[in-house]
Amino acid sequence: MQNNSHLSVLIHEQAKKYGEKTVLNYREFGSLKWQKISWNQFSERVKQVSNALLNMGVRVQENIGVFSQNTVHYFYTDFGAFGIRAVTVPLYATSSEQQIQHIVADAEIRFLFVGEQEQYDKAHRVLPSCPTLEKIIVFDRSVRMINGDPSSIYFDDFMQLGENLPRQSEVEMLWKQASWDDIANILYTSGTTGDSKGVILTYGQYHAAFEANNKCVPVGENDRIMNFLPITHIFERGWIILCLTEGSEIIVNTYPKEIQQSLKEMHPTCMSAVPRFWEKVYIGVKEKIEKANAVERKLFNRALAVGRKYHAEFVSKGKRAPLPLKLEYETFDRTLFSLVRKQLGLEKGNFFPTAGSYVSAEVEEFTHSVGICMIVGYGLTESLATVSCDHKGEPYTIGSVGRPIEGIEIRIGENEEILLKGPTITKGYYKRDALNAQSFTEDGFFKTGDAGYLKDGELFLKERIKELFKTSNGKYIAPQMIEAKLLVDKYIEQLAVIADQRKFVSALIVPSFAELEEYAKDNRIEFKTHEDLCHNEQIIQMLTERIETLQQQLANYEKIKRFVLLPKPFTMESGELTNTLKIKRAVLNKNYAEQIEEMYKE
Repeated sequence: MQNNSHLSVLIHEQAKKYGEKTVLNYREFGSLKWQKISWNQFSERVKQVSNALLNMGVRVQENIGVFSQNTVHYFYTDFGAFGIRAVTVPLYATSSEQQIQHIVADAEIRFLFVGEQEQYDKAHRVLPSCPTLEKIIVFDRSVRMINGDPSSIYFDDFMQLGENLPRQSEVEMLWKQASWDDIANILYTSGTTGDSKGVILTYGQYHAAFEANNKCVPVGENDRIMNFLPITHIFERGWIILCLTEGSEIIVNTYPKEIQQSLKEMHPTCMSAVPRFWEKVYIGVKEKIEKANAVERKLFNRALAVGRKYHAEFVSKGKRAPLPLKLEYETFDRTLFSLVRKQLGLEKGNFFPTAGSYVSAEVEEFTHSVGICMIVGYGLTESLATVSCDHKGEPYTIGSVGRPIEGIEIRIGENEEILLKGPTITKGYYKRDALNAQSFTEDGFFKTGDAGYLKDGELFLKERIKELFKTSNGKYIAPQMIEAKLLVDKYIEQLAVIADQRKFVSALIVPSFAELEEYAKDNRIEFKTHEDLCHNEQIIQMLTERIETLQQQLANYEKIKRFVLLPKPFTMESGELTNTLKIKRAVLNKNYAEQIEEMYKE
């Protein structure tokens, strides 16, 4: 049963109920050994952080920064700050120095908690340029601090300020004073253009979101949740705290690249993810099928066909499948599909929320076919994550983003823009009055910037309004939809569609070089560098044929006519990606102007 207490006291209230039951599984920085934290221990450490923050001089509703990857310390800091009515401002662990400087200055942060060496080094370098910044608190004890650095302390030393809970009576007084209108977080959205802006999120928004999600998201105290996406991201933040209100156990995966190993070691029942994670799972399974012998290949393709028919034609529509089909599917589910899930570490899977970008129909069908319950949803930072989602066990439509959660009012405005109103919607952006005036309609609906429509109670997305390209022939192109179709190919790692004000669609493609190198060796293609691979005619022809196959269902004007292969990936450091790995199209257009113009030469 959900405990939807104010976040200032949630962990302590849950500790009264669950006591010594494990709540957090984690590994110390650089360690391979998993450790456990009980609800009682979690509660004590949160209280200690609250006391330490008071002793350090943190004031009510003061902004403190957390610049770290996922770690158990992050949880202690967040809830410790909530306990004294402070505001946490999360920064992505991959943020650039320029982004850190902007956020610290905008939020007037005095105290910044950092993860490990990379974050400490960046924070220390921007310190002279941030007049408000007084202290850096370092989570990882192995971080090498600059000699004689008076501005930084380790988290262990910070915790000593709260040892024996010297100011617990003040903390408990602040619990009583806590309001639903207090600000809990300011989340800076990286955005694909311009400086990031701080979205204000209150405790009342969280409370309303948890109440609504509790009615449609079947997570409970027996679930084990893999914390994979950055807690800085509202999707993960809202999801993880929701799971804590339900008494679930959290597995903290600190390093994203280790997720596959973590899944196999810890066997979670749930995990939120972006579509790219599932695209890579799909690519991996397809590759194994391709490498199997003829008999195995035929068997697996038959299994996938049965799985698609069973789910697409019956389960997704709430219909009972014919007995022969049901029995055949159950046979494959017990054998082939259970093996796939076991190899992924998902043999105990309950459901897997997925959002953040366009989910290709091919990938969504595949996950359901192999018995992985993907719950597709839609939301924004400004809506405190969920606006809509599929409901487990209820009919769903491939291609939709589910049904609106309770309390959200959706209106389709001009240019098919999705407009939102409700208790989970932000009151606005931090210190951005002019932007706030532009972001809401006169009657208080938030303008999402996303185009979409409602059909039979489900929400369907079309495209970001500002990212809907118009060719010089007057045809509208939805780049994210085209990109999602092609990213299921194992040879394509990154892709950016070019079309705006152009006479046809083209693309910048970063290949998956591990796969490409293997192909080159198998086909006796000589190469020394990635540039050699990108310019090889045989490779270009191979990719052209694969792209043509993937584009068969597109209208002719939507199809990629030309592309260029790039030897280096799009990166955050180059400014080509946001912290959530979304493409900054204006930057790509500038950085690759020469290659783009070459594609449009007669």
